[in-house]
Amino acid sequence: MEVITGTIERVTFYNQENGYSVLKITPEGNYPGAAARDGTVTVVGSMPELAPGESVEFSGTWVNDSRWGQQFRAEMVRPVTPSTEEGIVNYLASGIVKGIGPVTAKKIVNHFGKDTIKILDRDPQRIEEVPTLKSGLAKALVQAWSENHSQRSSLIFLQGYGVTSRMAVRIHNAYGGETVSKVQEDPYRLADEVFGIGFIKADVIAQKMGVQPDAAIRIRAGLHFALNRLAQDGHTYAPRPLLLQTAAELLKVDQTERLDEALDSEIARGELVRDTMPDHDGTPTPAVYLPLYFHSEEGSAELLHHLATSPSGMAVVWKKKDWPEFLRELAKQNNVSLTEQQQGAVKAALTSKVSVLTGGPGTGKTTTLQMVINALLHEKRTFKLASPTGRAAKRLGEATGQLASTIHRLLGYAPDGGFEYDEDHPLDTDMLIVDESSMIDLVLFYNLLKAIRPHTHLLLVGDVDQLPSVGAGNVLRDVIDSGLAHVTRLETIFRQSEDSLIVVNAHRINHGEAPHMHNKSSDFFFFREEDPEQAAELVVDIVTNRLPTRFGVNALDEVQVIAPMYRGAVGVDALNTALQTALNGGERQAEKKLAGRTFRAGDKVMQIRNNYEKEVFNGDIGRISGIDFDDNQLEVIIDGRYIYYDFTEADELTLAYCISTHRSQGGEYPVVVIPLLTQHYMMLQRNLLYTAITRARKMVVMVGTQKAVHIAVTNNRVAERYSGLLPRLQG
Repeated sequence: MEVITGTIERVTFYNQENGYSVLKITPEGNYPGAAARDGTVTVVGSMPELAPGESVEFSGTWVNDSRWGQQFRAEMVRPVTPSTEEGIVNYLASGIVKGIGPVTAKKIVNHFGKDTIKILDRDPQRIEEVPTLKSGLAKALVQAWSENHSQRSSLIFLQGYGVTSRMAVRIHNAYGGETVSKVQEDPYRLADEVFGIGFIKADVIAQKMGVQPDAAIRIRAGLHFALNRLAQDGHTYAPRPLLLQTAAELLKVDQTERLDEALDSEIARGELVRDTMPDHDGTPTPAVYLPLYFHSEEGSAELLHHLATSPSGMAVVWKKKDWPEFLRELAKQNNVSLTEQQQGAVKAALTSKVSVLTGGPGTGKTTTLQMVINALLHEKRTFKLASPTGRAAKRLGEATGQLASTIHRLLGYAPDGGFEYDEDHPLDTDMLIVDESSMIDLVLFYNLLKAIRPHTHLLLVGDVDQLPSVGAGNVLRDVIDSGLAHVTRLETIFRQSEDSLIVVNAHRINHGEAPHMHNKSSDFFFFREEDPEQAAELVVDIVTNRLPTRFGVNALDEVQVIAPMYRGAVGVDALNTALQTALNGGERQAEKKLAGRTFRAGDKVMQIRNNYEKEVFNGDIGRISGIDFDDNQLEVIIDGRYIYYDFTEADELTLAYCISTHRSQGGEYPVVVIPLLTQHYMMLQRNLLYTAITRARKMVVMVGTQKAVHIAVTNNRVAERYSGLLPRLQG
């Protein structure tokens, strides 16, 4: 990074929330390409609040802004204390405290001289010693200086360890005046408590602070990091040997003894939990949990057992029913025909405390669910509908004509207060129906169970053959295998026409058979291309030209590209860049580079973490409607709502012209385009291809090789997840 030093002439813009600033400085040195007519240079970036008259050292890079020309983008900021009395007077008179102008500033400096700044930093109360200085003004100066000094000290402290100004502002917002003491006490807490700082960044800060590679604090943090990393892969616990091996690799230490000691210490302190779980051949194996997953797993098993064995609140209603006649009449009233299996599923949901309805696309899950709802309405029983994501909840509501919400919204989640509905304040309903249940992770399942009254029925609906939840656990499969629930697996295919292959091919893939790729149907096409670069070009051409020209689809609103991996020429990242250029690359579009990505007005974007304050959730897709350079905000439309993202919150968004298969879960799109090449070999799995294809409502277009399709179809080795829920449910 380059370094420039100068005196601030004016602050063109300052955002109180994130510290983003636009400054005009008079630099020490000549910068003819960047200097304005008055000799000033523009500096932008997130930084502590600075004032005209201050001398500051900036580290960063020169950028050429399309609107404002040459600017210096500061990554690090270090205020330089004024060294002359004149400089101190100018600084104090700069507006840091309303009411202090040059005359008052001169009084203060005349009294304390060159020690003025030192006294304000160390003993600001002494300002009251200045003759003829009004008492109220002195107190205002003390308070303002204290607040300003706190943030400034925090940011300078953090920047000294390589933290960028933007991230330093975020840390200070989290800890306030305790920033320095908290980070000095344990820099690894940043990984858990500040969004955007993982263990890797916290570890860099810690080592710059002098923490040794084999220090106990680092090894303890590494064990937690390893468990969190394994949880991201779906595991609720780790066998002890796997945890020690993973931690050693992540920490780059080869000291098994130290890791063993640290692990025992964390267990003794209650920071981690030890248990015993059967391994794949049933042998008892030491298991280590993060407390969150241990309590969620143990609690889920206990609550589900209790729910399944408690009396039904609807037992009296159904006790004397002539079920064949009731179901026949129900189907007739709703002008549908139910198979025996569907009839059994409806009866099971109404009479069993816990039931599961699963099956692939076109097998009648929605029709069966609708009959369950109609039966409840017929008998004037209450029910609630929910799904893990906003997209899935919206589809559930549209399909049933009933009110549906996300599980978080159903339970009244608040970022600061947790869930409103729990064991002390349960949901008042006869039946709770949860769709897309394959997406429910263990922690969410536990919070859901806590909010269910013992007499309530629980119906889980979902396709167990899709990818499991992004979060830890394998809830739907474990509930199915436990024997506690009445399980109906629908297999008869209803939803298909003679020239339709989406449903047929999805089921063929699920049964280990190659999909039909003869291009004779109206909704399933396969384009052969072996070269990754040419395949990427073909994907872009299909999305931007062929589909709109031949089928009249809107490339932005109706087509979703779904790729198995992020890396490579036909990975999510490269395809997003190529599609953004092709679909939204106009020179007149406002754009801003944030969090390592270039965002443009008109871009298709996806939310990648739950943000309960904005009420947007992981997987929600929207469009950037504008970029406000004055307020430093992105304006995004999601489901008709305008959501505003500060520039520092841009890491919650990613381009969504192409998304990963995991991110597509719970979504449904008119047209899906899937690149599938052998370079994706690490992710060529049957359930991944099956999930991608079943996201399409009207059409699937695949680009790649038959060999890659064959590898995916024959690879049914679902990644094994370490989960203790099933053995706990089985007693």
